[in-house]
Amino acid sequence: MKPVRKAVFPVAGLGSRFLPATKAQPKEMLPIVDKPLIQYAVEEAVAAGVTEMIFITGRSKRAIEDHFDKAYELEAELERAGKDALLALVRGVIPPNINCIYIRQSEPLGLGHAVLCARPVVGDEPFAVMLADDFMATGAHTRPVLAQMTGVYAREQCSILAVQHVAREDTRQYGIVAASPYRPGLDLVGAIVEKPLPEVAPSTCAVVGRYVLSPAIFDVLATVGAGAGGEIQLTDGIAALMASERVLAYHYEGQRYDCGSKLGYLKAMIAMGLQHPETGDGLRAYLDQLHQENQQP
Repeated sequence: MKPVRKAVFPVAGLGSRFLPATKAQPKEMLPIVDKPLIQYAVEEAVAAGVTEMIFITGRSKRAIEDHFDKAYELEAELERAGKDALLALVRGVIPPNINCIYIRQSEPLGLGHAVLCARPVVGDEPFAVMLADDFMATGAHTRPVLAQMTGVYAREQCSILAVQHVAREDTRQYGIVAASPYRPGLDLVGAIVEKPLPEVAPSTCAVVGRYVLSPAIFDVLATVGAGAGGEIQLTDGIAALMASERVLAYHYEGQRYDCGSKLGYLKAMIAMGLQHPETGDGLRAYLDQLHQENQQP
């Protein structure tokens, strides 16, 4: 039984919903308090036992490579200044046993195509797919979401999709599954549809940005062809995979923030700002002040 050692991060998207902020920087580098979204996702993967991070990048995503690379000049300056705490912070961005691999996606042909680009590196192993703009927060006594999912994979040995219920009017933004109860917290997926209209959606159970996939998905994605939007959809690949393998929907423990949207990003910033030891008290006081001012006639 092969463990999940590799994670694929599709980071080639344009981030158009955050323009002009993303004109010259990747959306995955937008910070939540003092760490970029992509670092949170990588830390989640590390906590799940992943040792190979595979970034599917585009031509404007060099900042992601620089972030996880050694910063010689910055480290030397911090060392000269005796700023040991900051130096440790910079050096600890990624553990030394982690291998980062960067693959260029030459054309924006969809999430399924981005995943397919990782095939030469993933090979015949199970792997995770993580969308960094789906920010997953868990409490101090709850395992990170990907670690929850790799635990399920170790037991079930089949592809696992993270799911949550959404408002019916929002089904057009997600892959939606039709599923039947299987085990506590797990459903057996019977069908999956990419971005259905609310009136035809088979349920309100939406797939969100965490997947653990069988390597058999690569053969399917190589032949599935273009789907919605003229792109190779991962959802279509998963639907085809179900003809030969089980696929399970996992109702994870934790709070998801859609940081691909401005409102979701702001919610994540506030939630994490309230938890941060340097900002929590001050931010809480400021929010209380705003509330009181808004209550005044």
